[in-house]
Amino acid sequence: MLDAQALKGDFPIFANNPGLVFLDSAASSQKPRAVIEAISRYYEHDHANVHRGAYALSERATEAYETARRQMARFLGAQPDEIVFVRNATEALNLTAYAWGLEHLRSGDEILLTEMEHHANLVPWQLLARRSGARIRAVPFTKEGRLDLDAFAAMLTDRTRVFGLTQMSNVLGTVNPVAELAAAARERGALVVVDGAQGAPHLPVRVSELNADFYALSGHKMLGPTGAGVLWGRREALADLPPFLGGGNMIEEVTIERSSYAPPPQRFEAGTPAIAEAIGLGAAADYLMALGMENVWEHDRALLEYALERLAEVPDLHLYGPRGEDRGGVVAFNLGSLHPHDLASALDQAGVAVRSGHHCAQPLHRRLGVAASARASFYVYNTREDVERLLQALKEARRFFASWM
Repeated sequence: MLDAQALKGDFPIFANNPGLVFLDSAASSQKPRAVIEAISRYYEHDHANVHRGAYALSERATEAYETARRQMARFLGAQPDEIVFVRNATEALNLTAYAWGLEHLRSGDEILLTEMEHHANLVPWQLLARRSGARIRAVPFTKEGRLDLDAFAAMLTDRTRVFGLTQMSNVLGTVNPVAELAAAARERGALVVVDGAQGAPHLPVRVSELNADFYALSGHKMLGPTGAGVLWGRREALADLPPFLGGGNMIEEVTIERSSYAPPPQRFEAGTPAIAEAIGLGAAADYLMALGMENVWEHDRALLEYALERLAEVPDLHLYGPRGEDRGGVVAFNLGSLHPHDLASALDQAGVAVRSGHHCAQPLHRRLGVAASARASFYVYNTREDVERLLQALKEARRFFASWM
């Protein structure tokens, strides 16, 4: 088990904000000193453009950047040439949708998604469907908060060209059986695209075991900086993709009339990349690997179960999501008829930071029958004491707003 209280000392945000209970890591996690120092060290000692300079400083910058690629490959159980650096999971999913979809989707084809997707794994496919004439279908989830596997089996047909799903819901915390569903989809000839924005920070991930073609993640949700994410692709799948952006660094030869392109991953990294951010992400991956992702997951699960047990004591608190081993450290809830924004503001007055709104998952909330929810999400630096602070703040909010509910 992790010693979360001791780990708090690795995160300057807590020393600089005494008393802060940060329960919004599903939106963006805090950064350990090792990540901050890796970025500062690069700017102070090694900054230059990469892949271009025939001088020592540029060579050091290039080595640091490519080291980050190798670190992310180890983190995902992949090969370095399968790691494409992007800004975030949203960009990774857009890259996949446009680069693959514009080449392969036609009228009458079907894109199969799920009702628990983040907008980042919905909107790009909607835009693509409009241009290609393809149809979008969505696998529903059950009242317990799990994907309806019978519905999935019925909706997966020979017309299904793409199957996109989240590894872990950012609202319900549900961990989907990706490998099983992906295997079924690929048997039908569908491309499988996994949104790992919530999965990668919390689960031990070996992409080769997921049966997927592409896997997207955001660095800022896994202790890394904003502006750096990863698209992993099977080597064969990446080789089949045309460029998403054109410019320098992604070419082999350019004439006025035409260009030939570099092999993956450089083909998809046009222009000067986010060098410092990638280096910071590599440092975050090393930090998490040193903790052990099995330990991270065990910590999340233990804290989740404790939170669900304690929060059940709050009258009028409605909790969403399944109970069981297939759920990560996310708790979405509503308190009576109180608007989630008002509830989040009240919790903030007690020093407890939670998210409120639809969490970029409006179809999911419609399925739940609510417009929005409040959400507490846990990570390596959260403790049982944080849960107790949340519990007390919720009870105080209920007393304060009693006449409004």
